[in-house]
This record gives sequence, structure tokens and C-alpha cells, in this order.
Amino acid sequence: MSRAALLREIAGRLAAAGIPDPQADARRLLAHALGVEPDRLSLADDPPDAAQGAVLDAAVAARLLRQPVSQITGGRAFWRHRFAVTRDTLDPRPETETLVAAALDLPWRSVLDLGTGTGAILLSLLAERPGTRGLGVDLSPAAVAVARGNAARLGIAAEFAVSDWFSGVGGRFDLIVSNPPYIAAHEMAALSPEVRDWEPRAALTDGGDGLAAYRAIVAGAPAHLAPGGWLAVEIGPTQAAAVSALFVQAGLAGPVVRADLDGRDRVVLAQIGG
Repeated sequence: MSRAALLREIAGRLAAAGIPDPQADARRLLAHALGVEPDRLSLADDPPDAAQGAVLDAAVAARLLRQPVSQITGGRAFWRHRFAVTRDTLDPRPETETLVAAALDLPWRSVLDLGTGTGAILLSLLAERPGTRGLGVDLSPAAVAVARGNAARLGIAAEFAVSDWFSGVGGRFDLIVSNPPYIAAHEMAALSPEVRDWEPRAALTDGGDGLAAYRAIVAGAPAHLAPGGWLAVEIGPTQAAAVSALFVQAGLAGPVVRADLDGRDRVVLAQIGG
């Protein structure tokens, strides 16, 4: 079977199973099996050999079970780099780039990333600001291991530690960033199977109203921000008012809400007094 025919066959199977965007997923899975980037995939070349075919069969089977493509292929493009992704980490999403862009508009030389996961936010920021320093912390030792691996592979200097929010953090930072678990417990059932069934639950929800992480972050942030420092967090699109109120209660000036490319509220940022 030619590559083109194989691609049509895989896309058809994915579509029949109700997979969103089956053509794009089929292309990514075929490229993964062939060891090339999706945008470098040529349909005119030879079809997969036996070993590549086995990889492809396993990848398609996993996708039919609704495993995310990033977990199957082992990576996700985010900002300017590609990050390793596992079931122990949240899959970096395009909307989170809004947080990176907002942080890069601020003056800082040191940054703390709470709930770092893959390290995508922290490493993207440090790569854009040579000479700065950063610490990423996560409650999951497995996630911290993934973040350290991403930093080593990309050649970006950063520190990582296992910490329950600020419990293992010392010192002060010019900037604190976080994409915390913000999905309320009652919203979990409506998530896609790729998210609900495959990503770490603790990175998605607090099991309550979706605001517990923000309460913990704003409670600890003033003691870990340098004078004039900034706190910037990703939020769910309906949480701007509630999170902004928490910022004000903590004595942070502002706050300011940033929208993502789809026009949804996505980031809240505020500054501590000098």
C-alpha cells in the first residue's frame, strides 16, 4: 500500500471512531512511524517497512483508544521548542503560550514556575531571556524528571525541585508563573476522553471549585516575590473575576486580564508593591 493510500486508510479508521481531525492525526502518526516531522512527510516515498509498520499499527491502536497524539509520539511543539510529554505531565497547549507572551512583556531576571509539568513554560521563558535564572517545581517527582530531561535535551539551564506549591521554595523571584489545575470537579465529565482519561487528574482539577490552587498561590506569592515583582497565572475562560478578586485580596496591584488568540480570558497578572 502506498503512503497516500495508507494515510487515507488510517484517517478513515480514525474518523469512523469519532476522532477529531482524523486527517491531521493520521499524518502525525505516519510521520512518527517513519521517524520524520509531519511537515517533512513525503507521500511519494516508499511505504513503511515491517518495523515501521509495527510502530504505526501500535500508534493507530493507541489513538483509537483516545490516547493523545503527543503521548503516542512522545512530544509536543510549544512556543519555539518541542517538549517530551508523558502520562505524568499535562500536554502543553497553544493557549498556554498566552502566558509565555504575557510574561515576556514584563521585566524580570528570575522566575519561579509553580506546577511546572514538562517545564514548557519555564524553559520557553529562559530561552528567550539569556542570563536569567529559573526554578520549576511540581508535586509529581515523575513530572520533575520529565522537565529536567527537557531542559537537558534543549540545553537550557534551569533548576527543578519536587514541591507542594511553595513548600520547597526558598528566596524571592521577580516573576512567578503558573498554569495550575483550574477545572472544577463538575466540569470534568465534559472534557474530551484524551484529556479526562489520559492526562494526570491532579494537573487538571482540584476536585472542588477549580480555585483551590489560586488560593494557595496568592497566599504564598507575596513572601516569594521581590519588590515590584509580578505574578502571572493561566485561568479558565470563566475565572477572570474570581481570580482577580483573589489577587486583590492578597494585596497585589492590578490585576490585568489577557485574552488568548480565540478571545477568551486566559491570563491574570498583577504586581506586588515595591
